Amino acid sequence: MAAMPRPPDAEARAASLAAALQAQHGDAAPQRIIAVAAEAFPGAVAAVSSFGADSAVLLHMIAGVDPALPVIFLDTGQHFGETLAYRDDLVADLGLSDLRIVHPLPEVLAARDPDGVLHRTDTDACCDIRKVEPMDRAVAPFRAWFTGRKRFQAATRAALPAFEAVGPRIRINPLAAWSSNDLAAYMDRHGLRTNPLVAYGYLSIGCFPCTQAVKPGEDARSGRWAGQAKTECGIHLPRDEQRRFTATEPR
Repeated sequence: MAAMPRPPDAEARAASLAAALQAQHGDAAPQRIIAVAAEAFPGAVAAVSSFGADSAVLLHMIAGVDPALPVIFLDTGQHFGETLAYRDDLVADLGLSDLRIVHPLPEVLAARDPDGVLHRTDTDACCDIRKVEPMDRAVAPFRAWFTGRKRFQAATRAALPAFEAVGPRIRINPLAAWSSNDLAAYMDRHGLRTNPLVAYGYLSIGCFPCTQAVKPGEDARSGRWAGQAKTECGIHLPRDEQRRFTATEPR
């Protein structure tokens, strides 16, 4: 008797589904991509938002589809005060009803960054404990999540698809094809609140120790980890490229 074929594993299923969704809807308008994902993953999709320079665009679109969709914010403990205030104001503006704030593990901070200055000597390790590990916990209950990443932001994102597999889950980038002009026009048209740091030249906003204003002519993410080869915190990298958190992780 011939052996029964083995069922595809979760990562293979995610890769197949992401490819199918990209083929069918990858070139659709952002609002359509959001609606398709909400239908494909009912009760199992969230948005991850930094409440940064143009986060209001994606969140406004999500609120138009489902204001109760979970919105995850990684509170690293080192955000600008302006970002935290903007987060609360924008959530109220848009009527988002399920903001979930995820923090680094206190015991890990105590062991690895008790003085909050790890970023001075090892930015990757700092991002691991303040962003990568919390992100893993945050998305664990979901099958898919939205991000606000765009192709124009950096050369490393130039080929960004709307749908992509990350391990057993689907990452969805509805605004991948949008330009800075598209975003500005949408913000103006809908009268959306802007992160106040944008007025000071902060076009990509992360933790305050590792973010600075962008110089004229530079790409939007040039102010992140300026002067270093580092271009990503790690939460958007393939798992085999992440410097993984090594302590026991709760599941």
